Amino acid sequence: MKINNILRPRFWKVVSVIIVTAGLYSTYFRFTRGLGAATNLFNAVPWGLWIGFDFLGVGLAAAGFTIAATVHIFHMHKFEPVVRPAILTAFIGYSLVATLLVVDLGRPENFWHPLVMWNIHSVMFEIAWCLICYTTVLILEFAPVVLEKFKLNAPVKLLKKISIPVVIAGVLFSTLHQSSFGSLYLIVPGRLYPLWYSPLLPVHFYISCIGAGLSMVIFESYLIARAFNKGLKMNILSGAAFAVLIDLVTGFLLKAFDFISAGKLYLLMVPAKETFLFYLEILIGTFIPVFLLSQKRVREDRKWLYISTIFVISGFILNRFNVSITGLERSAGYAYFPSFDELSITLMLVVLAMFAFRLVVKIFPVFEDDHYPQQAKQKNIFGINKLTLGE
Repeated sequence: MKINNILRPRFWKVVSVIIVTAGLYSTYFRFTRGLGAATNLFNAVPWGLWIGFDFLGVGLAAAGFTIAATVHIFHMHKFEPVVRPAILTAFIGYSLVATLLVVDLGRPENFWHPLVMWNIHSVMFEIAWCLICYTTVLILEFAPVVLEKFKLNAPVKLLKKISIPVVIAGVLFSTLHQSSFGSLYLIVPGRLYPLWYSPLLPVHFYISCIGAGLSMVIFESYLIARAFNKGLKMNILSGAAFAVLIDLVTGFLLKAFDFISAGKLYLLMVPAKETFLFYLEILIGTFIPVFLLSQKRVREDRKWLYISTIFVISGFILNRFNVSITGLERSAGYAYFPSFDELSITLMLVVLAMFAFRLVVKIFPVFEDDHYPQQAKQKNIFGINKLTLGE
């Protein structure tokens, strides 16, 4: 890459520099002045944008364990080219969440406390440990991509030997904490608005993250295909889109059953801000994408598939923010809106995550079809090319 191309000013490049600069200043302000000065949080609203974004980031990173289970447990090997992009998405997503947690909690020097100060009765303890363990699993899963680049065959062979238990552990850890994020809100039945509160909230969180994670892989694949003239084949994208359709229908049917069994249908007629946002969430995140993805011609058209995933991801984002922010405002008696520092730090991390994904894709063989001949693709569970290892 020529230095002139790096330094040449372009609109989004300039915008990104501005966002990152503002975010760095806000980060400095948060750690020097404290949480109260940098955010609009207080005792009545202790969780805001950052916690909501953590729920969002982990959910959108769910493609890692979803694709791993699909390919290596259910043996649907046609999705194997999706494994590396999915794992990279998951790793960047979890790194983003961990960084934002450090910003939110402060005192990064105490990161080791959950490792030795156990509270087995706390949902947060379970989430912290699953987050640590699954991030470690993602590092092990993605390590062969880096090692192959530098032709380090010995450690790749070692990772190959432990690949099956590593993938199983990854599915287990991710499943546990994806649902546990929903479990956090089971302790506030009197505070979370009834449209979103449910004893089945952990199940709702788990089901919705599967569709959102797969949609994120399709979304990224479309952008990478445009930026680098590479990506995934349409039969793979269409298959993933069909899985998203099934997930959305399953999630809606479960939600309908939940509403009917709990006698909450009357809430849909209450004129309130929460009702409007709930309808918006269902319309954007379920009805529109289900209508689009139920049509075969849409699932086989790259552009319409991209548009459909935008709706799925947008509905997922709205749901997580409704649960973590909107649904608690009425009981708190305070209309929370994030401060400039909260917004700027969040946007900075999003920009850095996008840059990291683009950089890794450019350097390493993430989209495997662009790096290995079709006849040479004899891969193990990590997607490692056996011919590369001399087998």
